[in-house]
Amino acid sequence: MDRTLRRTKEFIVEGLIFLSGITSILFVVLIFVFLLKEGLSLFKEYPAGQFLFGTGWYPISEPPRFGIVPLVCGSLIVTVGAIMIAVPVSVAAALYISELAPVKIKDFLKAGIEMLAAIPSVVLGFIGMVTLVPFVRSFFHIPTGLTALSGSIMLAFMAMPTIITIAEDAINAVPKPYKEGALALGATRWQMMYKIVLVAASPGIIAAIMLGIGRVIGETMAVMMITGNSAVIPHSFLQPVRTMTATIASEMGETVYGSEHYFALFALGIVLFIITFIINFIADLFLHRKKI
Repeated sequence: MDRTLRRTKEFIVEGLIFLSGITSILFVVLIFVFLLKEGLSLFKEYPAGQFLFGTGWYPISEPPRFGIVPLVCGSLIVTVGAIMIAVPVSVAAALYISELAPVKIKDFLKAGIEMLAAIPSVVLGFIGMVTLVPFVRSFFHIPTGLTALSGSIMLAFMAMPTIITIAEDAINAVPKPYKEGALALGATRWQMMYKIVLVAASPGIIAAIMLGIGRVIGETMAVMMITGNSAVIPHSFLQPVRTMTATIASEMGETVYGSEHYFALFALGIVLFIITFIINFIADLFLHRKKI
């Protein structure tokens, strides 16, 4: 009787887990289908080539122009800047927490990183507006601090918890004999860390970086508040830019349902969805790559 009851409970739990997984996949598929249904309607009247390779985003001009190149470039320059700042700091922090920090300091730092991840992006954007933007403007002597650099710094700050947490897990997963063997052969502690630990943990660290990129490129509120929202192709980090996410968030409430502008924003959402899907897929490949 007990065995039958136990098997019944296990069957129910397994069924609920399976149902949860299938439901998650179904929701993602339905979201993508909805984006396709709305976004592809744009190309019935507007050429796909002009949308993908056009250099002007002027939805209220006559005729309207929906070229996404400035928006893609804006997203890329902000993302590249954020990753250039976040990756060295995050990997160094993960290495310190995992290999060097005393237990009490390690617990304190991990709790602080988790609290940092819990801060809403709109709060970080507001802090950036009142502190970072004036600093960038005065330091570089430019007309406005609402630039790609401001967005990169703030997004780097937001991506660090993700990168640090996953990179630290990857470093902790390095087998202990690797470290002991390196030290036994005469390597210093620093040589052991950057020649053995970082190399062995590199798939997990790369996955952390890719997930950090996904976190950055999908951010909306912070970049909308501090990057200037100028839909032009940037030539430096000290220019205002507009990202794909900020465009969707700022213009969706002003569009007429069923208009070209409405469909163009959904088409932009398809591009963003595909980019983030590719990034997360690559991260998953690195995260589950087996050592030879």
